[in-house]
Formats: sequence, C-alpha cells, structure tokens
Amino acid sequence: MTSELRTRAVVGAGLIALALGALLSGGLIFWLLLVVAGVLMQGEWADLTGVTERDKKLSMYAVSVPLAILCPLAAGVHGFAFGLLAASIIFVAIVTRVPKLAFGLFYVCAPVIALLFLRAQTPNLTGLMLAFWALGLVWATDIGAYFAGRSIGGPKLAPRVSPSKTWAGLAGGVLAALLTGFLFHRFGGLPIQLAAASGVLAVAAQLGDLFESGMKRRAGVKDSGKLLPGHGGVMDRLDGVATAVPLAALFYLFLVQG
Repeated sequence: MTSELRTRAVVGAGLIALALGALLSGGLIFWLLLVVAGVLMQGEWADLTGVTERDKKLSMYAVSVPLAILCPLAAGVHGFAFGLLAASIIFVAIVTRVPKLAFGLFYVCAPVIALLFLRAQTPNLTGLMLAFWALGLVWATDIGAYFAGRSIGGPKLAPRVSPSKTWAGLAGGVLAALLTGFLFHRFGGLPIQLAAASGVLAVAAQLGDLFESGMKRRAGVKDSGKLLPGHGGVMDRLDGVATAVPLAALFYLFLVQG
C-alpha cells in the first residue's frame, strides 16, 4: 500500500467513524456535524464558481440561516425551513447576481434536510436504520466503483469529465449498493422497495461525482479543497451524498409512506 493510499484509507475510516458516531447520537450532535459540513461545502462551492471573497462569505452566511432553523430545538425539518431556504437562495441570487452561487445553497441544504428527515423517523431504530442505509449505500458505491474500476478497467464512463471512471466501476458500484441494500433489508428491516432502489441511488451517487468533477474541471482544480488529507475537500467526499441521499428520502416518502 502506497503512502498516499494509506493516508486516504486512514482519513476515510476516521470520517466514517465520525459520521457513524454522530448518526448514533442523533439530535443536536448529528445536526451540528451536518451544519459544519454544509457551511464548508458552501465555501468550496463558491471557490469552484470563481466568485469574489465577499460573495463567498455572503453565501456561507446565507446558507447558515436555513441550516440553523433545522436544529431539533428550533423548527427542525418543517415547512418554515424550506421557506427560509428559498428566501436565502433568492437573496444570494439578487445580491451577488451569480445564480450558480445561489444554486449552491440548494445543493448543500438538500442532503442535510434529507438526512435529518430520515434520522427523525420513529421509532428511533427505524430512523437510524434509514439514515445509515442512505449513507452506507453511497460509501458502498464508492468502494465498489473504486475496486471494480481498478481491477477490471475497460471503457471510460465520461472521459472528458473524469478520465479515471469506467463503466466497470459504475457496475461495481451499483452491485455493491444493491448488496448493501439487501443486507439492510435482511438484517435491519429495510423495506424491500428501498433495497431494490439502492442500485438507482448508486447511479445517482456516481452522477453526483461526475457533476462535481465537471465543476472542478471548469475551475481548473484537482480538488474542491485541501481540508482532508488524501481526499481533498468536503465536497470531494460528499458529492455522491449530495445527489443520492435526497433521492433516497423521496423514495422513502413515495414508495413506503405514500
């Protein structure tokens, strides 16, 4: 194992342990971790859009408003939070005149809202299982895609956007996510509809990865940031979460509750 791969593995394991600890704790601790990640992601999003430092800070302040109201001691996942998010997006778009920067608030808040919504489902073990499944399938997708892509190779998935990604990697990611989903069904009571949908969510996670890769390519940078050794920025680690987890929450709403 190379030094870079070792660093990546150690930091990755630490991040997963941190996420699982906050997930198990729930409540304020889980919300606080998501808020910190969200504000950092907004800063990285601003850097990738190439805005001024003033506009970057303004967008980070703006995104903190809907994130704050999501606190369990405040409104939580409630219609009021969605209203504040919409108002914050409009405010940033008008003041900065950079719609792409304003869209970053939605990109950041959507997965936070989705994770808090899933974790809040009752009874407590149901919420824990749903949120763990939503995160776990993204982690499984990344791992499956990495090892399948490295061991099999083959045709590139989107060479102009991300030259390292292959169709074999996508297939490996989908299979790993499906396996994760059915393990959660077998041992955690995850509804079969969601277990079967895990493959679709794996594709969404990979699309999120490609979307961020496209942003980085246009910005002329390798990583969204330098905060995480061996990984880059927070967006680099949560690009799949940003697209797959909101979809997971919608699947739960319409396939299970609906």
